[in-house]
Amino acid sequence: MAILLIRTILLYFLILLAMKAMGKRQIGQLQPFELVVVIIISDMASLAMQSPTATLANSIIPIAVITIMQITLSLVNLKSEKSRSLLCGEPIFLIKDGKLQEQNMARLRLNINDLEELTRSQGYFDINTIKNAVMETNGQLSIMPQTANRPLELGDVDDDPDDEKMGILLILDGHINQKALRVSGYNEKWLTDKLKAVKAGSPAKVFVAGLDEKGQFFWQKKDESRCSK
Repeated sequence: MAILLIRTILLYFLILLAMKAMGKRQIGQLQPFELVVVIIISDMASLAMQSPTATLANSIIPIAVITIMQITLSLVNLKSEKSRSLLCGEPIFLIKDGKLQEQNMARLRLNINDLEELTRSQGYFDINTIKNAVMETNGQLSIMPQTANRPLELGDVDDDPDDEKMGILLILDGHINQKALRVSGYNEKWLTDKLKAVKAGSPAKVFVAGLDEKGQFFWQKKDESRCSK
């Protein structure tokens, strides 16, 4: 009994360290490959706790290897757009410009009732009031309501407000998001000129940059202390 207690305590702290090293996220925010890691780690830990004859090394080594692999993949995802697309997938429009995207719904095996259930959970009981609905890579639904149906803001002083667009990120951690740049209708020369105009330097020195809902350019420089490490 004492040995089982000690093994359980050791595995508890090992899993705690592993989860902390992999970053802080709720279960509902995990990417598919991250959820797989959590399931495998839990299985490895339960194996050592349920079988007193199994050595701790049989659980500790796989947990350590999986943790290192997950951290490595996360770092690769930070720098590689193709890797993010391969491992995490891409956001998918379920409603675009007020129209249901039947092919995308079929890809995700969602029917109208499923979609209505998801929109109701976000506080939208009429899909006609939704302009864009995007299924994120972690399975959560993001909704952009029709301009006339969105919550009132302090800047709303016009009875006929201008139509809004979805914000778009053009630079992520020093790397240009080529797909987003193509969707925006601009090219790298425009982006480079824009960065020069605001004295942001090269894209490699920019942490994040993009266009907001009104088409205005925004940016934030990288933390120099972080870059120098």
